[in-house]
Amino acid sequence: MQKVFAKPEALIDTTFHFCPGCHHGTVHRLICEAIDHYQVREKTIGIPGVGCGVFLYDYIHIDVCEAPHGRAPAVATGFKRVLPQNVIFTYQGDGDLGAIGMSEVVHTANRGENITVIFVNNNVYGMTGGQMAPTTLLGQQTTTSPYGRDFQTDGYPIRMAEMLATLEGVAFACRVSLHTAAHVKKARKAVFKAFDMQLKNMGFSFVEFLSACPTNWGMNPQQSVERMEEEMMPYYPLGTFKERTAPDYL
Repeated sequence: MQKVFAKPEALIDTTFHFCPGCHHGTVHRLICEAIDHYQVREKTIGIPGVGCGVFLYDYIHIDVCEAPHGRAPAVATGFKRVLPQNVIFTYQGDGDLGAIGMSEVVHTANRGENITVIFVNNNVYGMTGGQMAPTTLLGQQTTTSPYGRDFQTDGYPIRMAEMLATLEGVAFACRVSLHTAAHVKKARKAVFKAFDMQLKNMGFSFVEFLSACPTNWGMNPQQSVERMEEEMMPYYPLGTFKERTAPDYL
């Protein structure tokens, strides 16, 4: 019988600690599949920020350096400039990247640093208590917006992929979802493309994943998947917002 499915070699054989219905494990697998595909495990370095993905080293068999809250793009920039032959990616949530880390990711993208940013958008601060994040939808209840997010006091949810796509240094910016198997397959292609961009020295690449957080949403996994399609995707449309076809210096 032909073997058609196997655990990626870069994925450590361990039990995930994430909540039921969380998509972090799926993102980890897609990253590992890209690492295996391009055969770069020995030269890949992951930079997680503070959040649910902080224990990246427990799941992916690569070198990992944790960054202070929001500073993963700055740390990744340092690694890439010292080790330009290495594959460097950050792994960040919406609170880490979109709030305290907004300055770092914007300027890193604008400089066109040749790194890859993996951005998990679940509309909420996951690990630290379910507070409102920059990506929290209008009307969404969180521990710091118990009556729902109000644009008059809290502003509007930020569309990171679209915003970064406007910067000259960005080579690739897209948004994918993980709520169905078909969308996971499309997300896999996006991760492969982002790594390929870096290997070809094209510049900054960015993949935003729409993800569920059943615990902080107060839902079961099935309800969370339905919410992703009914509430998240209308505001955060899927697609590729920028894709460079050749390095700027050619």
